[in-house]
Amino acid sequence: MQQSWTKEAILELYHTPLMDLMYRAASVHRTHHDPNTVQISTLLSIKTGGCPEDCGYCPQAARYHTDLEGNELMSVSQVKAQALRAKASGSSRVCMGAAWRNVKDGPEFDNVLEMVRTINKLDMEVCCTLGMITENQAKRLAEAGLYAYNHNLDTSEDYYKDVISTRAFQDRLDTIENVRKTNVTVCSGGIIGMGESVEDRAGMLVALSSLSPQPESVPINALVPVEGTPLEDQPIIPIWDMIRMIATTRIVMPHTQVRLSAGRTQMSQEGQAMCFFAGANSIFAGDKLLTTPNPDIEQDKALFDLLGLVPQKPFVKHSQPLTVEAADSAWTALGEKPKWTRPGHEIERNKAKERKAP
Repeated sequence: MQQSWTKEAILELYHTPLMDLMYRAASVHRTHHDPNTVQISTLLSIKTGGCPEDCGYCPQAARYHTDLEGNELMSVSQVKAQALRAKASGSSRVCMGAAWRNVKDGPEFDNVLEMVRTINKLDMEVCCTLGMITENQAKRLAEAGLYAYNHNLDTSEDYYKDVISTRAFQDRLDTIENVRKTNVTVCSGGIIGMGESVEDRAGMLVALSSLSPQPESVPINALVPVEGTPLEDQPIIPIWDMIRMIATTRIVMPHTQVRLSAGRTQMSQEGQAMCFFAGANSIFAGDKLLTTPNPDIEQDKALFDLLGLVPQKPFVKHSQPLTVEAADSAWTALGEKPKWTRPGHEIERNKAKERKAP
């Protein structure tokens, strides 16, 4: 039976003396996972930049003046080549990200479905993060062979409105609910270091752990401040905050894969090792996370060798989905135009960055 966590209980856990917290987290981790096995995932930006949202942390938002070089949707053959390269480097999962507010039925989504079919046939787990999706779109992705869908909550519901004004927290929950109507697993986590309080971090973990079932994958990102975004001046979070967050997440969601995500370039090998000990058992590999710098694969291989870690094979946690070809599909485009919300409030620091000349 899934344990119910309150914010107060999570805060008490988070503030436990660090040695006790890590010991408890490591004990929970060893009960449910092989402590020497870590999943390697590759994040691929299949469509970069030009996003209409105003997420304060993101250089892909069209309204902010960053030096990001955008690109149109990649071709299926380009994606296949990148996936094969990732597989050769030890990755068992490819996560494809498109800088969209939400999925729209049409040729671009049809191409993404073909990318999913192609990668699943390479015997790799396929994950997508494409923004908000409807139930029918989720079913089309599932039919194509999608293994996981990523849609982060980002932070607590309270702090969310200080970071993003172009869509509501509930939209994110609704998207996750649509994914849950299929056999696709859920990947959902958040970012720390955006100026939120520890109470907000606990609030995010309450929201994630209250999902039933809990997400199969929970990425914990450390903010990487990007010049030109509203959060460009945020200080880098201490490694101790990351270790506490990883450990608390592991205890609160014992069965999930806790992913040590963005921000690893700012962490020492020792810091990353402590995160693995505290329950992180998944990383993103490759020199970029969509648009964020990341350690290269050779550095990660050296770290794995040093710590005696082995890459997780695909489909260990859940079986490989079947792929249905487009011609045999039972689910077709409905031409939906869903009314995802636009809350309408303004975030002054976001507006200030929109006004600032490049």
